[in-house]
Amino acid sequence: MQVLASTRAKAGRPSRFAFYTALFAGTIFTATGVALLYIVFGGAFMTRFMPTGRPSTYELVIGALAWTFALTAPAGFGLVGVARLATAYDRWRARRPRLTPAVKLRRAIGDDHVVATSVRLPVGNRMLPELVIGPFGAAVIEELPPPGAVMSRGVRTWEVRVGSGYIRTIENPLDRATHDAELVRSWLSPEDADHVIKVYAAVVGTDARVERSPACAYIQPSQIAEWLSSLPPQKSFDAGRRDRLVREIRSAL
Repeated sequence: MQVLASTRAKAGRPSRFAFYTALFAGTIFTATGVALLYIVFGGAFMTRFMPTGRPSTYELVIGALAWTFALTAPAGFGLVGVARLATAYDRWRARRPRLTPAVKLRRAIGDDHVVATSVRLPVGNRMLPELVIGPFGAAVIEELPPPGAVMSRGVRTWEVRVGSGYIRTIENPLDRATHDAELVRSWLSPEDADHVIKVYAAVVGTDARVERSPACAYIQPSQIAEWLSSLPPQKSFDAGRRDRLVREIRSAL
């Protein structure tokens, strides 16, 4: 299966510069903390400030400052370094491409399929997480929110808990996938086209309380390849039309 991944920078995704900046700063601060720790406790740094006899006020002040530096500087640099390295790790994870359901099962899906991720539709200004092209035509595959995050499941809208306990109202995922399939159909098969592409819709999830609708399938993540192979082939969808579709989709990535 061929995978067409979007190269468009996603909103909120850390840049490569931000990642390397955090990594460089974390490395420098951590190395400095380790070096100071060695100088303070492994060398003879503190012996120079040990009072002998009756120290003067100046010597007491210098000694106090030296001990304060010895006890706080290595730990301070080390903590800042570790914090920056943790930030770099978080940014690295945020930059990693997210595997969509069909891409995860690419070995089980036939070579005559093409999956495109993060497709921005020219109509409706919608972003499709995954669009599959195969002998059947096209298929829109979307995911359910995690079952534990769903507060209510209405007919038209759902309430989903997002970060920091914030409740967000979203369109019913099955209705959204159906609507997206209609937008894909109008995009790939305009009124003046000599061929109409069949477009199917499916939502992937593990929520037992969700049922499929007449216009949208509801499948388990492991059933994607089986569902795609069960779709009837479209006889008029030849190699030429398939290549035209792939070019059209590639231009929307």
